[in-house]
Amino acid sequence: MTLPRTLRVTLILLCALLWSASAAFASAYNARPKLIVVIVIDQFRGDYLERYRDQFGDGGFRLFLDRGAYFTDCNYDYANTRTAPGHATLFTGSYTSGHGILANEWWDPQKKKRVTSVEDDATKLVGLGADHTGPGASPRNLMSDTLGDELKLATGGQSRVFAISLKDRAAVLPAGFSGDAAYWIDPKSGSWITSTYYRPDLPEWVRNFNGSNPSEGRSAKFWNREWKDHDGNVLGSTAPRNGKDGSPDGFYEVVGSTPFANEYQLEFAKELVVYEKLGANSATDLLVISLSANDILGHQVGPDSPQMRSMALELDRQLADFFTFLGRQVGMANVWMALSADHGVAPLPEFAKTLRLPAANLDAKALRDQINSQLSKKYAKKADYVFDLDYPLAWLNPEAFAGIPGGKDESVAEGDVGEAMKRAGLTGFFTKSQLARGDIPPTEIGRRYAHSYSPDGGWYVIGIPTPFHVGITKGTDHATPFSYDTHVPLAFYGLAFQPGIYRTHAEPVDLAVTLASLLGINAPALATGRVLTEALQPTRHSTAPDAPPLSSPPPKLMQPLTPPGGEIQ
Repeated sequence: MTLPRTLRVTLILLCALLWSASAAFASAYNARPKLIVVIVIDQFRGDYLERYRDQFGDGGFRLFLDRGAYFTDCNYDYANTRTAPGHATLFTGSYTSGHGILANEWWDPQKKKRVTSVEDDATKLVGLGADHTGPGASPRNLMSDTLGDELKLATGGQSRVFAISLKDRAAVLPAGFSGDAAYWIDPKSGSWITSTYYRPDLPEWVRNFNGSNPSEGRSAKFWNREWKDHDGNVLGSTAPRNGKDGSPDGFYEVVGSTPFANEYQLEFAKELVVYEKLGANSATDLLVISLSANDILGHQVGPDSPQMRSMALELDRQLADFFTFLGRQVGMANVWMALSADHGVAPLPEFAKTLRLPAANLDAKALRDQINSQLSKKYAKKADYVFDLDYPLAWLNPEAFAGIPGGKDESVAEGDVGEAMKRAGLTGFFTKSQLARGDIPPTEIGRRYAHSYSPDGGWYVIGIPTPFHVGITKGTDHATPFSYDTHVPLAFYGLAFQPGIYRTHAEPVDLAVTLASLLGINAPALATGRVLTEALQPTRHSTAPDAPPLSSPPPKLMQPLTPPGGEIQ
């Protein structure tokens, strides 16, 4: 049946006007879009999307690649490429020099021990029972607010903001100060927990998801399963096993390093959307999903292994299923999405060496001992001058330097440690004092280390490693300013974005700034990113566009209005 020409033109104009209204009048204040979903894949290198592009199905990663705005040249512009700084950077729109999160953990000179980036003695964990002791978690160490905080401020608290991850830091830092909740798992049981910073107890839907004990919760079904690739090859198992110390490994170690962990997280995300009524409010809501399994596995097997390929392809199918759920629950025309990662990862040194690259696994403890031995000889006094070495970051012991005749102030002590680190094999260093003074060479590498500065962490030195050298004796790692650690995906999907592949330079700090601009709200207070205007649909005015010729096909602008498995609402 052929529609009359006048009706065809009317329909085309109507669709164009609907699209124009959705794109032009996006605003957090009137729930356009209804929901923003940001997916952060822990340790998902920027080259993975191209590496596996031809193997992805429809509706998962290809939603971003084929119908989204995809930036191929997105790199972190700092050196401390760890999970906590990466998540803080994505949602504050600033680097460590702005948000203050230097590492996953750092040395606390008052407590004389390592503390985590989100540890907070003023809070307690929620969901582990009354007999649990130990601190909870909060974003108290953040020196800037986040995208979610600005969304809350702009809408008078009407927007709802949630973040989930297997890791506390990857949930707490994205949720920001005013998030409605951050959820992560108890590593042993896999049960979802939170902190009294957010609420005094778990909501009923989370308690039901967890079950009255681990054997009755959703996590139970992920034990004792074989992980097979598409060809039926067994790549792993979630059968119970013991760790190096002889005690049973928990859910985080056993299930966390398989694709089943991503499935588990996305199941929880679906429940959260339904029970917290995300996308059904009078202002735009925000959900951050940080998927941790890629990182847990990647440290063990490296980025070039069959397991990592299978993990990516499984995640592609899992995301397609989740996007279909969003289409049915909220309507994809009402959803914007963003995709990125907190850092990349170095090749497995043993694999890189087969290609004659100068790669190596290093023993961080042996390096620390070597540095302390050098300093003990220099000062004629044996001591642990370096408390800890989280390669390539060294934490100093001020008391040891105070015990030297005449003492050593922070600047001199850090310089001496840096020189010892160079003699131990690092190619250079930057001290905390040097970074605080801004005494940095005007070079690319200097800028990246300047962006890595934090006033927290006591005395420290950040070493410059040799490319393809990692500070663990087995497996691989990240925490360098090199492209394999800094290059991550950045992609957007939704009516506000012009589909295409963009090869202009972008940085993770641009994510929060771009979304804030489109929503009509302030960017986070210390944000330094730019609005990625090249990927935005052109501004539309309220007047109707010129009518296309009668023989014209429907405009290409309509393509994003075809969601996978969802209706236009």
